[in-house]
Amino acid sequence: MLGGRRVGYFFKAKNCLMSVHNEVKRITTHVLQAMKSKGEKIAMLTGYDYSMARILDEAGIDIILVGDSASNVMAGHETTLPITLDEMIYHASAVVRAVRRALVIVDLPFGSYQGNSRLALESTIRIMKESGAHGVKMEGGSEIQESVKRILSAGVPVMGHLGHTPQSIYKFGTYTVRAKEEAEAQKLMEDAALLQELGCFAIVLEKIPAKLTKQVSESLVIPTIGIGAGKHANGQVLVTHDMLGITKDFQPRFLRRYLELFDLVKEATQAYIRDVRNKDFPNEQEQY
Repeated sequence: MLGGRRVGYFFKAKNCLMSVHNEVKRITTHVLQAMKSKGEKIAMLTGYDYSMARILDEAGIDIILVGDSASNVMAGHETTLPITLDEMIYHASAVVRAVRRALVIVDLPFGSYQGNSRLALESTIRIMKESGAHGVKMEGGSEIQESVKRILSAGVPVMGHLGHTPQSIYKFGTYTVRAKEEAEAQKLMEDAALLQELGCFAIVLEKIPAKLTKQVSESLVIPTIGIGAGKHANGQVLVTHDMLGITKDFQPRFLRRYLELFDLVKEATQAYIRDVRNKDFPNEQEQY
């Protein structure tokens, strides 16, 4: 009888687990490719911590990018350059623990892959093993092809990133739109084709003319994800802190704010301070 109960409990628990797994359709690189084929737009946002990633995942976001923009919005640095590999792994680990559906992609930070394909693979292996992420993102085209090849040879999905590449800000010396001139536009087209040929599953296009985004997106089989690149990309990405209005000073043309959380959180904090000062918090119902 006891054995029967155990068997019954085992099958009940197994069925519950199967039911949970059936409810959640994980986003994979294959799913993203199918979305492009069907003309469905891909939605991507950045995530750096467990709590926010859980909200984004439950909302139905397709991709969470653990971006090196954490250097700006989480640590207060002027550029993305200072963030370390250890810090990226820390943020990625928190995000992965929150996610049941979204594809989690992690930026390889500055200095962890440029000019050294062996280092690129070592950095990627650390991210994949220590965080549990699903792939990595890298900035650049032909300049990083050896690193891309080596990472892909290890079976790790790679997302490319062309156009404005924040890790090269001191090289460009400006945050203006890239690839407006014919020569740079042509190189971007060639780099996009190269990244696809190497095996990248998608490419982020940042701050380039909408017309060029259309050309690139139509020329590729793999999806493109735009930021400041117009409506013709196969998907869009924003920094979550910008989209929610947590950041205040960053107001580029391409940014749409869906909330003004800076002001809302500030007002809530001020209300809390007032209640504490006035001895209104905690009240009788809020104590033991």
